[in-house]
Amino acid sequence: MSVVDFARFVDELAALSGQAILPFFRAAFITEDKSTGQAPFDPVTEADRAGEAAMRQLIRRTFPSHGILGEEFGSEHEDAEYVWVLDPIDGTRGFIAGLPLWGTLIGLTRDGVPCYGLMHQPFLGERFSGDGRTAQYRGPHGTRRLLTRRRSALSEAIVATTDPRLFGEGREREAYGRIEAATRLTRFGTDCYAYCMLAAGQIDLVIEAGLKPYDIVALIPVIEGAGGVVTTWDGGSAANGGTIVAAGDRRLHEAALALLNA
Repeated sequence: MSVVDFARFVDELAALSGQAILPFFRAAFITEDKSTGQAPFDPVTEADRAGEAAMRQLIRRTFPSHGILGEEFGSEHEDAEYVWVLDPIDGTRGFIAGLPLWGTLIGLTRDGVPCYGLMHQPFLGERFSGDGRTAQYRGPHGTRRLLTRRRSALSEAIVATTDPRLFGEGREREAYGRIEAATRLTRFGTDCYAYCMLAAGQIDLVIEAGLKPYDIVALIPVIEGAGGVVTTWDGGSAANGGTIVAAGDRRLHEAALALLNA
């Protein structure tokens, strides 16, 4: 099956998950804490589960030989050639606060390598997609190709991270602090939206820690397709999560890596 055909199917998944999730947004719903009281707060809602369940059902029916890895319901057939990597609501904290800085992440790997990804923000009607070679925005304001911004100096960069408290005490937090001190402007609480704004040329750097595969796999083909680069802090593949640095410009990525590992 071609990437084009998979793209059509991903659009179906996005529409289906959006229908399951949107009735809960800015409405009353049940929220649980997956951290079982251990900080930091790790919320999950009825909407998360409804969105992932809907996507899993369609994947199983359409591609029974494919694997699935999702945040809410775990993994199945992870050794398959194609594996779908799902996060129904990346940015659940924003979701429960009524803020539209969240999205549904739908990623596809082939032999463990991310080959297609989409971030869908159904409330705003926006989709950011990519296959590692090109990336695209579709929304109320039309369709356009995504291109990252050329910016090499840390002193001119806009950096985003979800929450600095998510960095571990010691090395991680100190490393992030060096980046924040060296850059022009920092934004918090953006979750997956920050990576999409990086692909769109609005943000220059995203620095994160503690990510799982379902937090990043869908975003890798979007960032790379827009001309950016995303790796772990040691320069390795970001597909397994962990400590992540994404940059719109390869020179900026190199400068950020040097400072993170100083």
